[in-house]
Amino acid sequence: MPELGDRWRDLGEFIREQRSNNRLSLRSLSQLAGISNPYLSQIERGLRKPSAEILQQIAKALRIQAETLYVRAGILEERPSERDLEGEILRDPFLTEDQKQTLIKVYLSLRHENEDRLVSPPLEAVEPDTAD
Repeated sequence: MPELGDRWRDLGEFIREQRSNNRLSLRSLSQLAGISNPYLSQIERGLRKPSAEILQQIAKALRIQAETLYVRAGILEERPSERDLEGEILRDPFLTEDQKQTLIKVYLSLRHENEDRLVSPPLEAVEPDTAD
C-alpha cells in the first residue's frame, strides 16, 4: 500500500494527466469543477487531500467516473473487472464532441437492446416442447 504522501501525489498526477488529455487549463478545470484555482493546483501537486465531494466535482468536470478518483484516493477498493467505456470514449482526443456523444448513444442503445436477451431465459427453457 503506498504511503499517504505518495497516494496524494499519484492522485494529483492522474488528475493533471486527465486535464491535459481533455485539453483543459488549470483555470478551466477549476471553473468547471467549482473549486478555486490555487486549491486545484495544490491537489495536482499532491499537497492537499481533497474530500469525496471535491473529487466528485473534479470527476464530473473531467467527465470520468467519480469512483475512478475515489479508488486512487483510497476511499474505495478497486474492483478488478470494472470498465469505463463511456469515460474512455469521452477522453478520446481524436473524436469530436458530437462523435463522442453519437458513439455513446449507439453503445447504450445496443446494450439496452441486448439487456432483455441476457436477462430473459431462452424461450425453449420456459415452454416445454410438445411436438414429441
